[in-house]
Amino acid sequence: MKSALNVEEIRECLPHRYPFLLVDRILEMEVGKRIVGIKNVTINEPFFDGHFPERAIMPGVLIIEAMAQVGGILAYKSAKTSTEGKLVYLAGMDKVRFRKPVFPGDQIVFELEILHQGSRAYKMKGKAFVNKELVAEAEITAVLSE
Repeated sequence: MKSALNVEEIRECLPHRYPFLLVDRILEMEVGKRIVGIKNVTINEPFFDGHFPERAIMPGVLIIEAMAQVGGILAYKSAKTSTEGKLVYLAGMDKVRFRKPVFPGDQIVFELEILHQGSRAYKMKGKAFVNKELVAEAEITAVLSE
């Protein structure tokens, strides 16, 4: 079943809060399979003051963090056991590649699919797009805490 999540529903899945909640909306999700989420990049983001003052560019590590947060929502919603009182942690990143810079005013669309799901661990392939152009990709491993 495909479903969308608003920011309040996202906050139920993730412990992150401003300024570190980097997911604005989930557009669609097939539990146990795939998810599509967005991050609206604005000049008001606190990291732009220092990265870089003359030409603001979103740090690559934050693009991957946002991707991991979208993947964390998929892992949280795909858990086969109760998620009450549990957190999803980023456990690994592989094959990370940055293809193009991301600027204020861009909207990043993240698409992730589960490659492997264990009892607590989820391996996902993620891609980040701006205007349908690939800007970053990675394999993300998330783990549901005990």
